[in-house]
Amino acid sequence: MQSKKKAIGNTVFLFVVFGLTIYGVFHGEDLEAMMQAIRQADIRWLLPGVCLVLFFIWGESIIIWYMMRSFRIYLRKRICFLFSSVGFFFSCITPSATGGQPMQIYYMNKEKIPIPVATVILMVVTITYKLVLVVIGVGILLFGQGFLHQYLEEILPVYYLGLLLNVFCVSFMTVLVFHPVLAEKIILTGMDWLEKLHLMKKKQSRREKFQASMEVYRETAAYLKDHKRVIISVVLITFVQRLALFAVTWMVYLAFRLEGTPMWDVVLLQAVISVSVDMLPLPGGMGISESLFLKIFTAVFASVTLPAMVLSRGLGYYSQLLISALFTIVAQLYYSVRESKIPHRCSRLDTEE
Repeated sequence: MQSKKKAIGNTVFLFVVFGLTIYGVFHGEDLEAMMQAIRQADIRWLLPGVCLVLFFIWGESIIIWYMMRSFRIYLRKRICFLFSSVGFFFSCITPSATGGQPMQIYYMNKEKIPIPVATVILMVVTITYKLVLVVIGVGILLFGQGFLHQYLEEILPVYYLGLLLNVFCVSFMTVLVFHPVLAEKIILTGMDWLEKLHLMKKKQSRREKFQASMEVYRETAAYLKDHKRVIISVVLITFVQRLALFAVTWMVYLAFRLEGTPMWDVVLLQAVISVSVDMLPLPGGMGISESLFLKIFTAVFASVTLPAMVLSRGLGYYSQLLISALFTIVAQLYYSVRESKIPHRCSRLDTEE
């Protein structure tokens, strides 16, 4: 009952944010002129953009498939693609992408994959996923001062906040993984402090749940120490995967037949948006992503910035949502049909005996 209420709440929240985003972006704009510009875009460059989104989803499935093999679990790549699609779909529609991994674990369990193994794999995916953003963000900060001042003057506070939150998240997860005893002491001390201040109710069940979750971090640490080559490969694949999604905006740039801005400037600007919004509690960074695009890409797209934003977000987020939704339905149908055959098969065996 509680999960149904949560699902309804997430759905309502998603539609509210979507409605506010539509209103905030298009209010007072010349929609006819925008649609005219979109119709003039060269679709031959937009189709590769959809392929890049598919590659992005496929990239995570390859990471899952590859790491499963390190546990001697041999799955078909198309099954891992379903896991990946499920993760992206529920991440797209839940605040801070919190719904993706629980649903992936749910479907992995249908393949008899132990929950601790699934959790460790997805923990590594999460760490590397955010680590790549941090590396790109810090790289721009250290080596791209000219880039920052050319494009990002208006949104520097948002960028710094997003980067700081990502650095904190990766650092915190690293401490949890490599220093679980220290992390456990710090968090339990924090809980004691909050309980004494009556900011948190004292619950033994909460402590037990937390201590059980710490075991996941210990297992992740052991995996990272024993599979260094696997982790290096995962980080490299994740870099390519993320850059592929950022390159969708470059395809939009080419679709409008524009010239003068280097490809890497466009790709890194899209990366800046991801760094800025990744940790915000909004489904897919909805609302803030569109606002940032309109601010920082004006120097790139000029008079077609709004149509470019519509196409870029349409491809990078909404097509990702639709594609992953489609394969989430496929996953549900596949496992429903497979499970419906199992009792039938068992009854036949009983009859034959």
